[in-house]
Amino acid sequence: MSRPMLTDNAAWRRARPAVSVLIPFLRDDPSDLLQLLDEEAGAVEGAVEIVILDDGTNDPELTARLQARIRSMALPARLISLPRNEGRSRGRNRLAATARGGSWLFLDSDMRPDHRRFLWTWADLVAREDPAVAFGGFSLLQASTDARFRVHRAMAARGECVAYGERARTPEKYVYTSNLLVRRDVFAAEAFDPGFTGWGWEDVEWAMRVSRRFRVVHVDNPATHMGLDTVEALAGKYEQSADNFARVVARHPDIVRTYPSYRAARLLKRIPALGQIRPWMKRAAVTGWLPTGARAFSLRLYRAALYAEAV
Repeated sequence: MSRPMLTDNAAWRRARPAVSVLIPFLRDDPSDLLQLLDEEAGAVEGAVEIVILDDGTNDPELTARLQARIRSMALPARLISLPRNEGRSRGRNRLAATARGGSWLFLDSDMRPDHRRFLWTWADLVAREDPAVAFGGFSLLQASTDARFRVHRAMAARGECVAYGERARTPEKYVYTSNLLVRRDVFAAEAFDPGFTGWGWEDVEWAMRVSRRFRVVHVDNPATHMGLDTVEALAGKYEQSADNFARVVARHPDIVRTYPSYRAARLLKRIPALGQIRPWMKRAAVTGWLPTGARAFSLRLYRAALYAEAV
């Protein structure tokens, strides 16, 4: 692993937190999120610390701004700055190695709490129930309504922004490291697999392993995913994720075969010359004059066509 640069604030050394909030980022500015979290410092009364990891951005101006932000925070806070990128799984494992709380809240840097008792709700849950794993949920409450992100909004609303009661029916499926509470002993037993590279599936695969050994609960403590993507950007992420999907299929065939993405990939695999047809699916998805529903369907079809090579 790369040698990190550490920046701690005055509250860090004396803190004895119950919950460590772990925030990885790359080329983002998480200052707004840090400010929102720090507004709850008085409410959580020392129960929460913040650990933030810059996974190789190498932007001296951003680093200086974040160092100033960290030092001004009332919550105990540490910034870890890496000189080069280590990847999503390794980055989260490094955050976990630094955390001092008994429970860890993995929170993406482009998330925004949907209410002003977000940290308090997590700390209260830990104090009352100490769950092994708990997912708080996503929303689009604060997300951009720009037309460029219309397709992603539609897909997220359908597949990710799911009420906690519905999530609880298939608990391992709706687990993302964007708003996820994990108890220390659970992570010691099941860490993220560093063999995943690029984008996608490392958190779902982790949840599949964990759900075989520990209870995964779902709660109503959502945050907004602010980082909506254009269709082109989403397609690029799906292209990165195909090898990761194959890794999940190889490890958890019994679970993955129940997923619609797997079933669609199996059906598409039967189509002759799928590789020649696949670019047209992407082209339909990026065609702005088509209805949003048709574009979203085309993008899901494109993803399944990519995954067909893994099944």
